[in-house]
Amino acid sequence: MVQSSGGVRLRAPSDGGFYPLSRHSRLKKTAHIRGGRPYMKVLVTGGAGFIGSHLVEALLGRGDEVWVIDDLSTGREENIAHLMDDPMFHWNYGTVLDRDLVGEVIAQCDIVFHLAAAVGVAYVVKNPLNSLINNIRGAEVVLEQACAGMKKVVLFSSSEVYGKGNGLPLKEGDDRVLGPTAVSRWSYATGKAVDEFLAFAYWREKGLPTVIVRCFNSCGPRQTGDYGMVVPRLVTQALTGQPMTVYGTGTQSRCFSYVGDIVTAVLLLSEHPEAVGQVFNIGTDEEITIEGLAEKIKELTKSSSPIVHVPYEKAYDGGFEDMKRRVPDLRKIRSLVDYKPSLSLDELLVLTINHICRRLDIATPQGLPCASSSELFATASVKKA
Repeated sequence: MVQSSGGVRLRAPSDGGFYPLSRHSRLKKTAHIRGGRPYMKVLVTGGAGFIGSHLVEALLGRGDEVWVIDDLSTGREENIAHLMDDPMFHWNYGTVLDRDLVGEVIAQCDIVFHLAAAVGVAYVVKNPLNSLINNIRGAEVVLEQACAGMKKVVLFSSSEVYGKGNGLPLKEGDDRVLGPTAVSRWSYATGKAVDEFLAFAYWREKGLPTVIVRCFNSCGPRQTGDYGMVVPRLVTQALTGQPMTVYGTGTQSRCFSYVGDIVTAVLLLSEHPEAVGQVFNIGTDEEITIEGLAEKIKELTKSSSPIVHVPYEKAYDGGFEDMKRRVPDLRKIRSLVDYKPSLSLDELLVLTINHICRRLDIATPQGLPCASSSELFATASVKKA
């Protein structure tokens, strides 16, 4: 176990991210008092990952004490290195498959945010067995141990569960359409669906309070292109003069959402009593084709990189299937917690490009805004008010 002491708590993350905390930024039931202020004890599995590390910062920023379990299989220690001296932050290097470790940490906490999972299309296609074991058995261990003390679990699922569903926008109660079991791509969707079934079963049969969130293409600072994430891959290629690779025809479309909005939405849902026993889409419904995304990134970065198309069978070793469109229906989460995305796609891309420029230690493209994301958020809030 690695624990830490000393340090300063931040409301905004060190790399320019921003969490638009709302009037709901305190869990309704607080169990602990420190310095006259209530706080929660929270476990974030996968807390060194892209979304997890941003969630950890938001929790620390509002005064909570946070434990992280992460084996760094897809997470990165650098995502949480700046938190190591915070006495309210505790990192456990380990896996959620370790029932004893998970049980020991959950016993100290009031709520669990379960994010630990194999992520990214490229990783899942190359490691289907490991992905299935980690995603299904990991969720099973977390839910089982949480049930022992009736600790609320917020379970992170994925828009992948919709598979090839053509009903647009995609609603939480829509039928799921998946490809054949011989195609590894669908193992991730199946594993996440099993996680959801487990969460619902623990709620219905055991009374364990669970909330399920389906994230749609989260993006922002700290995300890498190592596991198939398209935005950081295209941005890095554009900034470094490499060919910008678009898989397939490029006419497939997605909706890319800011990680700070994901974190805010999750916190709102974790606090709302009517969210228990429910599943929610989280993201944005601003749709763009992958070809259009590449062109937009090329324009923003002033890149001379060519946009090249790579067949799916060459990118993913054959047998790969994709879906034409994936757009979330956000009416359910909007009606319950008044969720609204804070950044447009252009603002999200500006934020991401600036972050990757800093990480690669290269100059920001001429003419690209260099505003912090808190300033971008303020602009977006005024524009959308």
